[in-house]
Amino acid sequence: MVDHARSDDTDVQRQLDRLDALSPGRDILGLERISELLARLGHPERSLPPVFHVAGTNGKGSTCAFLRAALEAAGYKVHVYTSPHLVRFNERIRLAGQLIDDPTLAGYLARVLDIAGDMVPSFFEVTTAAALLAFAEVPADACVIEVGLGGRLDATNVIAAPIVTGITQLGMDHQAFLGDQPEQIAAEKAGIAKAGVPLLTQRYPAKMAEAVAAVANVVGAELYPRGASWDAVSARGELHYRDLEGQFALPLPRLAGAYQAQNAGLAIAMLRHQRVLPVPASALRAAMGWAEWPARMQPLAPGPLRDLLPKNGELWLDGGHNPAAARVVADHLRAVVPAGKPLHLVMGLLANKDATGVLKAFAGRHATLHAVPVPHHDHHAPAELAAAARHAGLTAMPAASVADALGWIGRHADCTEPPYVLILGSLYLAGEVLRANGQLPD
Repeated sequence: MVDHARSDDTDVQRQLDRLDALSPGRDILGLERISELLARLGHPERSLPPVFHVAGTNGKGSTCAFLRAALEAAGYKVHVYTSPHLVRFNERIRLAGQLIDDPTLAGYLARVLDIAGDMVPSFFEVTTAAALLAFAEVPADACVIEVGLGGRLDATNVIAAPIVTGITQLGMDHQAFLGDQPEQIAAEKAGIAKAGVPLLTQRYPAKMAEAVAAVANVVGAELYPRGASWDAVSARGELHYRDLEGQFALPLPRLAGAYQAQNAGLAIAMLRHQRVLPVPASALRAAMGWAEWPARMQPLAPGPLRDLLPKNGELWLDGGHNPAAARVVADHLRAVVPAGKPLHLVMGLLANKDATGVLKAFAGRHATLHAVPVPHHDHHAPAELAAAARHAGLTAMPAASVADALGWIGRHADCTEPPYVLILGSLYLAGEVLRANGQLPD
């Protein structure tokens, strides 16, 4: 799917309009255009602070959040580049701990677009070039950079010498770009591996693990897989971490979801296996409480959408949009929603996502699914998504919008049995929800 962005700032919007007119209007993988663009800018990617590079299917953003929190707790100033944004384009670029402000953002976008000339770079390539230019010019101690799509041919992979790389949970997504076999996707993600650089990975099925190891071996990366070189396990209300250098216990992450312990574990492993920036145990401990990442099992505060439900109801938001993410969410719901408590899923999925695979994770669950559109994007029609949900054994109905779905739930709620409501299925939908409820990421 193609990225889009709009800004309330006229100068930023002027540059985004230029980008829309210049961009080919589709996702493109490859390093030729971004390399040429960066060459014209004087190769800012060669002048970055130490880089932590993160790839994977699910959990990239949360892992980056844990990395940032630990590094900042250790006293470092940190640049962060993530995607997509939820509400404001500025969310993609964090300079020395702060979201990039509108004048600075407009200036960097203008410099990249001015120098692009006769090139036809994609939206993500221009965004990446602007971020790397800013990171090279604004002083900081570290960069945390999230891969956009895949790894080997992602625009962020122009970074030749990160101090550590990591791969989060792997699953089937973006098959049109990365291949339709698990081992193909794993190999593409592992393309961020670099000679002599530690590569930390989660635990994967055998074929995926073998594909990652093969890539690491070819390029000469130092591979540290979970379960062999390091591990992190939740037990007795703590996160127990171990590696070849030692073991210790930390508080569980404040971020909701048992799976966040896995993301935190990978971040800890990356920090402990790099050799450039010392991070004390006290900073790792602080990161468990400091890390924040919007639209990942995020409770929604009182606001226009939340107020459509009874006061004693619960409203949560998650951007999970592929089968692997849906399974994790479904496991979380089984753990936190008691049997008999009314459960409602408000779901909108982009047209290129595997609706059958996502719904399978909730098959047979005693829940009501409200299928909604994803505004301004091609999406599964709510009526068709609801029909597929009924085929999976769920009670389901279409709704014209998230607000309409929440209004229906609020009108039909039993005050003695408050509902648990989860909005999920698309990060673009999550952004619309946060905007409508007045919760802007900061």
